[in-house]
Amino acid sequence: MNKRWICQQLPDDAATGRLAEQLSIEKPLAALLLQRGINTPEAAADFFNPDITKLHNPFLMKDMDKAVKRLSQAIINNERILVYGDYDVDGTSAVALLYSFLCEIVGTDSKGLVEYYIPDRYLEGYGISDQGIEYCRENNINLLISLDCGIKANDKVEMANKLGIDVIICDHHLEGDELPAAVAILDPKRKDCPYPYKELSGCGVGFKLIQGYCQQYKLPDQLWLSRMDLVAISIASDIVAITGENRILAHFGLEIINKFPRMGIKSILDQAGIKIHYPFKEETIFSRVISISDLVFYVGPRINAAGRMKSGRESVRLFIVEDEDKSADIGKRINTQNEQRKEQDRNATEEAIHMIKGSHEYIGRKSIVVYNPNWFKGIIGIVASRLVEVFYKPTIVLTKSSDGLITGSARSVKEFNIYDGIDYCSDLLEHFGGHKFAAGLSMKEENLEEFIEKFEQYVSENLEETATVPEISVDMPLDLSEITPSFMEHLKLFAPFGPGNMEPVFQSNGITDEGMARIVGDKHLKCRVCYPDRLVQPIDVIAFNMKDKLPLVKDNKTFDMLYHVEENVWNNVVNIQLNVKDIRPATPNQ
Repeated sequence: MNKRWICQQLPDDAATGRLAEQLSIEKPLAALLLQRGINTPEAAADFFNPDITKLHNPFLMKDMDKAVKRLSQAIINNERILVYGDYDVDGTSAVALLYSFLCEIVGTDSKGLVEYYIPDRYLEGYGISDQGIEYCRENNINLLISLDCGIKANDKVEMANKLGIDVIICDHHLEGDELPAAVAILDPKRKDCPYPYKELSGCGVGFKLIQGYCQQYKLPDQLWLSRMDLVAISIASDIVAITGENRILAHFGLEIINKFPRMGIKSILDQAGIKIHYPFKEETIFSRVISISDLVFYVGPRINAAGRMKSGRESVRLFIVEDEDKSADIGKRINTQNEQRKEQDRNATEEAIHMIKGSHEYIGRKSIVVYNPNWFKGIIGIVASRLVEVFYKPTIVLTKSSDGLITGSARSVKEFNIYDGIDYCSDLLEHFGGHKFAAGLSMKEENLEEFIEKFEQYVSENLEETATVPEISVDMPLDLSEITPSFMEHLKLFAPFGPGNMEPVFQSNGITDEGMARIVGDKHLKCRVCYPDRLVQPIDVIAFNMKDKLPLVKDNKTFDMLYHVEENVWNNVVNIQLNVKDIRPATPNQ
């Protein structure tokens, strides 16, 4: 599928040169800083050197004093505490963070006073459940602390209150019309919360609670500092902004993962085929450096697979286990569940593509709605994302749920608010929720056909024709001669990358392959690029899943290319490599 290349505006050349000189960095990187709103040496110093002392005071968060006081009361009085979290990576990492912290400060003599609970994705659904409240009643729980959920659980909190169970909510989602009647609600997105950074993950909010507790009672900083690895995993997997406080947490969390990985993380990386040196040795200069991308693509999906295929409790166990053999066993089980998940989503995706391409009903439509009652509910969101990649249309994938309703996941393209489209059809739905790019819904089977037509009507009226062509945002043009070892070292200071600080995409025009173009691994394009008419050191290129681009680069053709600049480590040798995002024939008259 062809893509639109959307070039960002370049900053003023004089300002770029001035900042480059002040920082002693290359001009393209100075321009990159200016594009990201970093326009002084002082701001650049803060950006390049994350500082743990610049984390915000946790007591700036609304209700932090109440939460710390109630938690302390529970610990002093030997009350039973339940740590309750969502079944995804953010929720399970948050539960592992708070549960392990409480076990450490409560001590082994009071073991059993602290428990954790992850709801069943299919029997209980998202958030605080009736079954969870019933578990509290049956097990004499005095205090329930919810993580990554709860901000809209008004009825469940009321139910808990009637049973004499206090609730502390740690969430990062938007509030509803009325806040639950909890003892404390920690959520930086609360309208009345003055906390200066609003983009914390659910695990990040839990982290601020333990930081606040340690600060209040003068406990060792190591009790909260040592758990930043879990926060980094949640930040990567929940796709929150890697700016401000999250940038600091991600930076130091990655440092822990690279130098002193907990057993469970090491076992997951081992299962993914990523070997890191453990324990860390300074002299190991060619060790694999784990990045945010590794957490997104290798760790997050495996942790999520446990909640999709079996139980999120398995993920928590992985995060808190301290025995290497047990860690390896859990890692293998989770990896097996991930393989099962991949097979199911691959089969369902292939079936869906066949349905779409084999039916005249989809010709000319701007939306895709596919239904198969036999698809596994846990993978339909993934399938929807895959279909958007293939067809680039607002997409809803539906299956039959255990309650007899049709249930589904929706994913969108950049220019279309899929939540609004589903809301337009709300009279046909039993439940729905979500946001601009992703949503969930359920309906009675007899409403399916009418829903499909009404949703297509809304999409057709509200999606411009050009919006059905995917786009790539390009940071700036770059001459291959500018990609030097010094450039690479300075570029690495921009990491960790993520929303709010995406890995830069560069564009080089009129380049050619030096004759090395070939397909590797059956589907990836590999070559070495240079300019046809001037002497520049050729640079290695890898284009994943782009074997169809081979005709554009072979036989001395010139072409334009979008790419990330990265380091590739192979046999203890480090080389600069260009990771391709797109290739097209060279634009005339460049």
